[in-house]
Amino acid sequence: MIKITFPDGNVKEFEPGVSGLDIAKSISNRLAKEVLSVTVNEDLWDITRPITTDSTIKLHTWDDAEGKHAFWHSSAHLMAEAMQELYPGIKFGIGPAVDMGFYYDVDLGEGKVLTDKDLPKIEKKMAELVKTKSEYTRTDVSKQEALEFFGSKNEEYKLELINELEDGTISFYKQGEFTDLCRGPHLPNTSYIKAIKLNSIAGAYWRGDEKRPQLTRVYGITFPKKKFLDEYVVLMEEAKKRDHRKLGKEMELFTFSQNVGLGMPLWLPKGTQLRERLENFLKRVQKKFGYEQVICPHIGNINLYKTSGHYDKYGADSFQPIQTPQEDEEYMLKPMNCPHHCEIYKFKPRSYRDLPLRYAEFGTVYRYEQSGELHGLTRVRSFTQDDAHIFCTPDQLKDEFKKVIDIIFIIFNALNFEDFTAQISLRHQTDRTKYIGEESNWDKAEQAIIEAAEEKGLNTVVEYDEAAFYGPKLDFMVKDAIGRKWQLGTIQVDYNLPERFNLEYIGSDNQKHRPIMIHRAPFGSMERFVAVLLEHTGGKFPLWLTPEQAVIMPISEKYNEYAKKVLNSLNNSDIRTLLDDRNEKIGRKIRDNELKKIPYLIIVGEEEANSNTLSVRRQGQGDMGKMTIEEFSDYINNEVEQQLASIENY
Repeated sequence: MIKITFPDGNVKEFEPGVSGLDIAKSISNRLAKEVLSVTVNEDLWDITRPITTDSTIKLHTWDDAEGKHAFWHSSAHLMAEAMQELYPGIKFGIGPAVDMGFYYDVDLGEGKVLTDKDLPKIEKKMAELVKTKSEYTRTDVSKQEALEFFGSKNEEYKLELINELEDGTISFYKQGEFTDLCRGPHLPNTSYIKAIKLNSIAGAYWRGDEKRPQLTRVYGITFPKKKFLDEYVVLMEEAKKRDHRKLGKEMELFTFSQNVGLGMPLWLPKGTQLRERLENFLKRVQKKFGYEQVICPHIGNINLYKTSGHYDKYGADSFQPIQTPQEDEEYMLKPMNCPHHCEIYKFKPRSYRDLPLRYAEFGTVYRYEQSGELHGLTRVRSFTQDDAHIFCTPDQLKDEFKKVIDIIFIIFNALNFEDFTAQISLRHQTDRTKYIGEESNWDKAEQAIIEAAEEKGLNTVVEYDEAAFYGPKLDFMVKDAIGRKWQLGTIQVDYNLPERFNLEYIGSDNQKHRPIMIHRAPFGSMERFVAVLLEHTGGKFPLWLTPEQAVIMPISEKYNEYAKKVLNSLNNSDIRTLLDDRNEKIGRKIRDNELKKIPYLIIVGEEEANSNTLSVRRQGQGDMGKMTIEEFSDYINNEVEQQLASIENY
């Protein structure tokens, strides 16, 4: 018999060769119907795969990310099988599960093009294949067998992947007439897939390299119940309305220009005001926590980033080095702020009495993202991080880390991000090749994060192989108003950059010691944060933050002078107000300004001008009746004060 340990610590004995599905059946028939994958000793497995030794397990259903991963990964293979039947000679790249569904990169052959009109045909074929109830079967193969199989099919993309793998680590999955190179896990059979929706088609360079062939990427999503698909369709319609690119244009916040360059956002006046309010808000919070503002240049000598390790890790994804008139002198557009802050720390000798030092900067950095990966403000080539670096002693580390968590709580409270999970991002458990630094320092850094998160009572999940190359981190995964998950805010513990830059302080023992460095960015980047905030709020920002708090709309040109008087009065009361004196009907003005998400709509006509009053409408709520200019000013300022007071007192 073998011993199986469950997440609650309970241990049961089973016959060797028992599967996750068998174990689920021993618990309940309902669980057996719902289980989709199983974690065995921290590796994700098929629920039909035999377990032959003592193991710890965790069963996953649709409610778990691991369950959805197996479901959508299996669906990618199903779509590939459908396309193999429909498009003879097609070649396959990769087909992973993603956060919401799956995709597969395919090469249809010279001159062949796939369009959105082809998607229903592929969906229909997938539905036919579902009914065959084909089993997903795993086979471990040698590297030579894998090369021979895909070589006989002229699958050059698969051959390239196989050549990078070690013999003894390769497996195939087969369902129906389709066989793929894959680690898994997968569903037991295709009948689990009850609802299918293929969403879109895009171009994608092989291995993300613009010099390699461009493949066709087909995106899709599937569900175990039809009602889940119906809910998803409604969600996607709402997401379209909230698309930050659409709202950003309607609200005149930002734009892009081909002449400036791909992925280089241009902030318009209203968007700039929005950003400045967010920055000033965080600066006020940081000042209370003892941060000092610094400013660094947008470029740095290439040796700075070689010292930090960023050049080795990210050089290929950065803009190419800048040549100067000086021979053998090269600079780079800044990909990170942290090396510059290390040099600020080295400005003069430091004592333990100086620590912690907290340097903050809204620093613009540059990454050469592939053009196919660019997406509005969420994926750009130029972005501003709300960056800060804390230099502290080992004794100060945990308290400083917890204070950063407090700052993130303040931000989330201020902007109504209420549903979030803290992801503890650690090293890969066995493969350390992509990380720098000593094992002992990594152990201490990881333990500090785990303890700090526990002491703050955070709802946490642990993800291995998600750490930064120089240290583990705590990432805040936030659900927005329509249930989508975003990463906002990160805190990282770093023993390695202080080592690389030879940072020191004199301790109480009068000896030299190495400080520890905490990297943190509560917003992450201003661009991505504004995009997420736009989609979370649908463009309806809190009154303290919104670029325009009110708009005045005269019924006709006769009342423009009175409208201007109101405008001057409100602006003098620090109420951000716009005048819409276009020669348009009042109904059109109301519709246009509601589209701009301006919270308060003020209508003035003969009655208002004669009585020195305003007719006020609240965005999305309708008429509020008449007020004097003074009453409206007090009302707005009181609302703003209440909002800011609730933030300050959090």
